[in-house]
Amino acid sequence: MVSDASKKKAAQKKAAAAAKRGAKTSSSSSSSSADKAANGVAALNLSDRTCTGVLASHPLSRDIHIESLSLTFHGHDLIVDSELELNYGRRYGLLGLNGCGKSTLLTSIGCRELPIPEHMDIYHLSSEIEASDMSALEAVICCDEEKMKLEKEAEILSAQDDGGGDALDRIYERLEALDASTAEKRAAEILFGLGFDKKMQAKKTQDFSGGWRMRIALARALFMKPTILLLDEPTNHLDLEACVWLEETLKNFDRILVVISHSQDFLNGVCTNIIHMQSKKLKLYTGNYDQYVQTRSELEENQMKQYKWEQEQISSMKEYIARFGHGSAKLARQAQSKEKTLAKMERGGLTEKVARDHVLVFRFTDVGKLPPPVLQFVEVSFGYTPDNLIYKNLDFGVDLDSRIALVGPNGAGKSTLLKLMTGELAPLDGMVRRHNHLRIAQYHQHLAEKLDLDMPALQYMMREYPGNEEEKMRAAIGKFGLSGKAQVMPMKNLSDGQKSRVIFAWLAYRQPQLLLLDEPTNHLDIETIDSLAEALNEWDGGLVLVSHDFRLINQVAQEIWVCEKQAVTRWEGDIMDFKEHLRSRAGL
Repeated sequence: MVSDASKKKAAQKKAAAAAKRGAKTSSSSSSSSADKAANGVAALNLSDRTCTGVLASHPLSRDIHIESLSLTFHGHDLIVDSELELNYGRRYGLLGLNGCGKSTLLTSIGCRELPIPEHMDIYHLSSEIEASDMSALEAVICCDEEKMKLEKEAEILSAQDDGGGDALDRIYERLEALDASTAEKRAAEILFGLGFDKKMQAKKTQDFSGGWRMRIALARALFMKPTILLLDEPTNHLDLEACVWLEETLKNFDRILVVISHSQDFLNGVCTNIIHMQSKKLKLYTGNYDQYVQTRSELEENQMKQYKWEQEQISSMKEYIARFGHGSAKLARQAQSKEKTLAKMERGGLTEKVARDHVLVFRFTDVGKLPPPVLQFVEVSFGYTPDNLIYKNLDFGVDLDSRIALVGPNGAGKSTLLKLMTGELAPLDGMVRRHNHLRIAQYHQHLAEKLDLDMPALQYMMREYPGNEEEKMRAAIGKFGLSGKAQVMPMKNLSDGQKSRVIFAWLAYRQPQLLLLDEPTNHLDIETIDSLAEALNEWDGGLVLVSHDFRLINQVAQEIWVCEKQAVTRWEGDIMDFKEHLRSRAGL
């Protein structure tokens, strides 16, 4: 018996054949516009970014191999004469220090500034879903633009001499996947995995915060399942439970995925390959993040051995030539022979010294001790309205030797708990007792909004802490990896990661005894996160951390506190045990 899917596929082929006989092709400009709309990429000023490359793979292949790839942004070379290889069924982690051009490369791919075959659809998750009257569920399944694009591609392929071949079959499979009869169920499952219950799925997108609208955009990207999916820090707006779900989902992504992430744990779980951007080149590694680190370390060790051996040989030959080049005939001949050997080595290309990443160092000033308890919750209850409590009857203490990670779903009250600790919020019942001499500093993402971006970091620090010498302020900022010109240029010209360092410098100069960190890693690269962890471990103050980065929590936290169901309970185990608990609870 012929299935409905087969009937539909036959009908689509028949329609495509009819289109082949009489349809006209639209202009390239409208096609480009449709591509950008379907890809979720806003129109950009392309004069700011120049990208060139040559497609070396077959135009109808599902694999992409681009040679002679160069990328320039605002006149600065980010990639020079390199190669990019993206194979179907592989999941790539794109790594590199902040500012090397990872996001710019992703944008160039998303805007088709590289020679990517037209039969390969691309979705670049670059912005949150638009605020509208549409519900979250409707926003995910509203893919008419993609259907139009696929139907147009089917029309073009069917007009070819071979009838479109495998590429046309893949498009028909994709059109079947977008069938409305299963769309709502699939979209609801994706939204649920990202933290949306049924009530939230029916809520208008305009009633969500920017972070939640970004989740909706991520849900749409996963629902569409494009041939090439480009994700830039997809975990930034997720809680740990959603991070676990996303990791498990992307593990099964069977097309081409390129993801930028600062989470080593996430990259380990998702990636089959790593692309490392360094020294204006792209280098491909096989395996996940840990395998990349091991392979890179071994390659660099061997490279340095070869480099040192060559330099020793060169030094020895040059010394011999200088000493005996004008000596006896026999010694002179030997010197000439060594000159030829040296010239041959140089013509063949000498091994370069390993280029080490410039890793920024964080340093917090030790603050000494205060007698415990420094912070105590006594029968604390809190809610933004008395009839809707977030916490009820909390009893716990925090001391200067505490290293606590708060975990729990978004909306459970982790950030609220930090605000109760600082005194920004007051309990409805009970009491929060703070030591009279306790200095608390809280890091959160909204602190960046308080920076005067027209002002240099140095001037900003001197305004915030008047009466201090300039050199002292320079040193304070320098402790967090911002030096030289970066201290005196307007902060609007700094990267998000550099702005984060200004905020850390501003907080640290107050010499807090208790640090409350709410998602501190969102704009930091992997190496900087490791430096932050090292600095926190060397510091003698207390720490309460909220983070979606399992590895950072594993590095610095000694206790895991679960915020859920109006309570705060201590988890018996480490954060990786908790991750397995989340995976098991979600049925993954």
